[in-house]
Amino acid sequence: MADIDLAYCMRLPPKQAIAYLTSKGYAISWDWEELWQDAQAQAFTVAKVTRLDILQDIREAVETAIAEGKTFAWFKKELTPILKAHGWWGIQEQLDPHTGELTQVQLGSPWRLQTIYRTNLQTAYMAGRYAEQLANVDDRPYWQYIAILDGRTRPSHRAMNGKVLRYDDPFWRFYYPPNGWGCRCRVVALSEDDLRKNGLQVESSDGKLGSVKKLVSEKTGELRPVATFRAIDLASGRPLTISPDVGWSYNPGAAAWQADTQRYSGELAQLAKKEPR
Repeated sequence: MADIDLAYCMRLPPKQAIAYLTSKGYAISWDWEELWQDAQAQAFTVAKVTRLDILQDIREAVETAIAEGKTFAWFKKELTPILKAHGWWGIQEQLDPHTGELTQVQLGSPWRLQTIYRTNLQTAYMAGRYAEQLANVDDRPYWQYIAILDGRTRPSHRAMNGKVLRYDDPFWRFYYPPNGWGCRCRVVALSEDDLRKNGLQVESSDGKLGSVKKLVSEKTGELRPVATFRAIDLASGRPLTISPDVGWSYNPGAAAWQADTQRYSGELAQLAKKEPR
């Protein structure tokens, strides 16, 4: 199994990350897209978990992993026998609540546990980091997007690497990481001195943000708006339009922020609105 490389997150103080996770309620969902974007920041959910006791067991393991810096190896060893005892493991025939038909679905597996572990830890730590950076904007009001540049880096994430925008730029409402499944990006906060020392220029998203409808579910054919940003391809120097993965056009750490939708227009305004609680 590939190294999921959360070493950076595990070095961060977990206080804010724990607060973010423990503030969530619970939500039962069949497909991941049922709990859309900002609503993910309000409730803990795992697709195909339809029993609250199973969801509670998974959440407790996630909270322990964050609070005590536990590795994925620990997470898998701890949770696998619990989920097997619940019968939530392997490929099983289940009743699809939307269609009423029996269908084969993948429940627990090492791959699914990896996804649950990575997604929840990365999201919680980035939400905690956002809160800490927001509290320090008087000293460090400029935020720089940092991507890990290797063979696994998505072109859209690579194109954002190194960009510096003010903390209150609308860009961060849609592009503060994570920006997709398995995203390894992060944000660093900078002062005026940092900008001068490193010769960095502050950009603005003014006129560069937009949205496009993308397919959410092949099963239903549903389309939903995803944020877009006009950037430059670092390899070719040509303009390109980039987007987060479908379902990731939001900032988990800003879940409590009430967006001023007058700053946006069209579908972008809809993206900026919070889901009803």
